[in-house]
Amino acid sequence: MKLRWFQPRKVRQTSELYEHLLKMRNAQRDLLPAPDLASLDATLRETKAALDASADDDTAGRRAAELAGAAQLWLKPYPNAEWRDQVEVFLVAIVVAMSIRTFFLQPFKIPTGSMQPTLFGVTVKDLRDDPAFAMPPLLTRLFDLVAQGAVYHQAIARDDGEFDHAEPLMHFLRFINKQTFWVRYRDGATAPITVWGAPDETPFDLFEHRVGLVDQFNLHNTFRKGEPIIQFVETTGDHLFVDRFTYNFRRPRRGEIIVFKTRDIPQIGQDQFYIKRLIGLPGETVSIGRDRHVRINGRRLDSSTPHFQNVYGFDPDLPPRDSQYSGHLLQQDSHSRLKTSRDKLEVGDKRYAVFGDNTANSWDSRYWGDFPQKNIIGKAGFIYWPFQRFGFGQRDTPLKSNN
Repeated sequence: MKLRWFQPRKVRQTSELYEHLLKMRNAQRDLLPAPDLASLDATLRETKAALDASADDDTAGRRAAELAGAAQLWLKPYPNAEWRDQVEVFLVAIVVAMSIRTFFLQPFKIPTGSMQPTLFGVTVKDLRDDPAFAMPPLLTRLFDLVAQGAVYHQAIARDDGEFDHAEPLMHFLRFINKQTFWVRYRDGATAPITVWGAPDETPFDLFEHRVGLVDQFNLHNTFRKGEPIIQFVETTGDHLFVDRFTYNFRRPRRGEIIVFKTRDIPQIGQDQFYIKRLIGLPGETVSIGRDRHVRINGRRLDSSTPHFQNVYGFDPDLPPRDSQYSGHLLQQDSHSRLKTSRDKLEVGDKRYAVFGDNTANSWDSRYWGDFPQKNIIGKAGFIYWPFQRFGFGQRDTPLKSNN
C-alpha cells in the first residue's frame, strides 16, 4: 500500500480499519466457523484490491462500510476491549523501556566521591554547629531537592539524652533507603529517629559518623533539651545514563569513564557497580611517578592526553587535595600495589585498570589491580539529575577554578 501520509483521509481510515480487522481475523481464525472465515477473507481481499488500485474517497467509504458490517457479522467481540487495549499498551511500554535499559541507556547513581570533581557522589554536611542555620520552608526544600538534589534532615531533642544505637540500613521498596537511630532520654525512655533517603553506607564511613551521632573514637554523643539531635543536609550523587550501546561496536578507550561490575574482584563486594576513569588497556604496564603522572609502558601521560586535561591540569606546587584534581597519587598503605614509582601494575589480556579522578580518596586499581573486560557495562553518558548539573558532567575542557 502507499504511504498513508500521502493518501486522502477516507482512504487512510479504510486502510487502518483493514489492518485492524486483519489482525483480529488472525487472532480468531481458530475460533471462527469455516464459512464465516471464508466470507470475512473475501471481504478483506476485495478491500485490499481496491486500496491497491488507488481507490477514490467514495470507493474507500463503501469498502469501509462493508468491512464494518463484516466485523459485526463474523468476528467475536472481545470482552472489556478498552481494558485489553490499555494493558497491551502498558506491556509494550514495559518491553520498550526494558529494551532501552538493557541495550542502550541504563540509569546509574554515583554513590561515592571517588570521581569528584568530575562526577559528584553523595555528600553529607553536619549542620548542628552552624548557629545561622534554620530549616528552610517546604517550598524552598522542594526546590533545592529538584535543582540541587539537596535533602534536609532535622530532629530536635524533647529532653536531655544521648545516642544509643543505629539499626542497619534498610531498602524500602528496594530503592528507597531508610535508617533508624535510637536515642535514650534522661528518664530512661528510648525513641526512634527515622531518616528516609539515607545515603548508602561504606565500609570506611558509616552514616552515624557522618551526621555526628558518633565521633571518630566511637563515643556516644549527648545532647540537651531543645538542641538538634541530627541536623544535616544530604546532597545526592549525580544520576546519569550509562551508554550500553557504543562498546558493542568498539573497545573502550583510555580516559573514558566506564561503569563496571565488581564481580571477580575479591577485595570488594561482588554485587556492586563502580564508575572510574579507564587508565590501563590489555597488555599494558601501568606505573605512577612521583610527579603524580601515570606512565603507560614508560610513556608519561599529561594534560595533552585526550580525556586527561583536567586530571593533569593541577598546580604541581600545591599539595594533593581531596575532591580536587591532583593527578594520580602513589599510596603508602599496606593494601596498595603501587607504593613507589618503581612499582608496576601489569594489565592482563582482556582486562583493564581504572583510577578515580579523586585519587586522594578513591578505592581503585592502585589497590586491587585489573579486572575482566566482561565486567564492563558501558561508558558514562549525560547527567539527568540533579537539574543543576544536567548535561555531560564529565567535561574534558580545563577548569580554571581547579588550580
